[in-house]
Amino acid sequence: MTALPANQFIVGVDLGGTNIVVCAMSADGSRQYGLRSEPTAAHEGADGVIARMARMVNDAVSDTMREAGVSREAFLGVGVGAPGPLDREKGIVLVAPNLNWHNIPLRDRMTELTGLAAALDNDANCATYGEWWVGAAKGATNVIGMTIGTGIGGGIILDGRLYHGSSDVAGEIGHTTIDQTGRRCGCGNYGCLEAYASGTAIAERAREALSFDQQSILPELVNGDVSKITAATVYAAAAQSDAVAIEIVRDTARFLGTGIANLLNVFNPDCVVIAGGVTQAGEALFVPLRQEVRRRAFKPAVDACRIVPGTLPGTAGVVGAVATFIAQHTGRPPA
Repeated sequence: MTALPANQFIVGVDLGGTNIVVCAMSADGSRQYGLRSEPTAAHEGADGVIARMARMVNDAVSDTMREAGVSREAFLGVGVGAPGPLDREKGIVLVAPNLNWHNIPLRDRMTELTGLAAALDNDANCATYGEWWVGAAKGATNVIGMTIGTGIGGGIILDGRLYHGSSDVAGEIGHTTIDQTGRRCGCGNYGCLEAYASGTAIAERAREALSFDQQSILPELVNGDVSKITAATVYAAAAQSDAVAIEIVRDTARFLGTGIANLLNVFNPDCVVIAGGVTQAGEALFVPLRQEVRRRAFKPAVDACRIVPGTLPGTAGVVGAVATFIAQHTGRPPA
């Protein structure tokens, strides 16, 4: 498959509930320019957020023109990764609870404000696509991506193409059920993977453990205010051999391993890539996670699959947004 010329450029945008990240990339994926991040400031409403996104895109274009010595005509467009659900065909964000958005025509607004053709996809799809294009899943054909933060998002790549399903909601890995009578999830269901293994859930489980008066350095790390415990606090305590934190990380690995084993048996991927803050736990997470997958999934599926942390921390979403633009505007995956 022939790559697009390296002297053409696309801007990627990763729209999150907390931050907006933008950078420009050469169309062959080899170079990045103008990387920047700003608070989303969702309280300003859709118009304010979209105006900020457009300004950041235009600033990234200006940086790239100066650094790469190219004209504005070298820019093919802008790809945007946004929380969903989405209507990709119409370029609309249907619902984004963290932004309080409903039926926002984001793709067309970006084109109006930047003068560039635009493409829109789910943010977790974009993160998975970025890791497949130039990150940890490069060279794989069938990929499952998981983004673990406040919640758990996912993306599915089959034969090198993002799989969106019949109504653009494929890949909601965080809302697969691992315990039918388990914890209540924010989505309203019980026993979702997200309710056990997201960053939010990890912090909550730590606070629950401390309520039983277990000895731990976790309170020390937050100056005694356990409400400030985050998943990162748990990883830091585990790295200091704290028994409570180690057990929470091991349980998280088992929950994730259970969910991933289900995905291996359904999709038989050659790579599962896990991105987000949970990867800070390192091998303390990945060793028991892989063990749990081996225990639960069919051996041929396990033998065929790498389970790896992402290698594009902070930028997988913008890189994938660029890849999404290429796929939507050329009709083929990026080379």
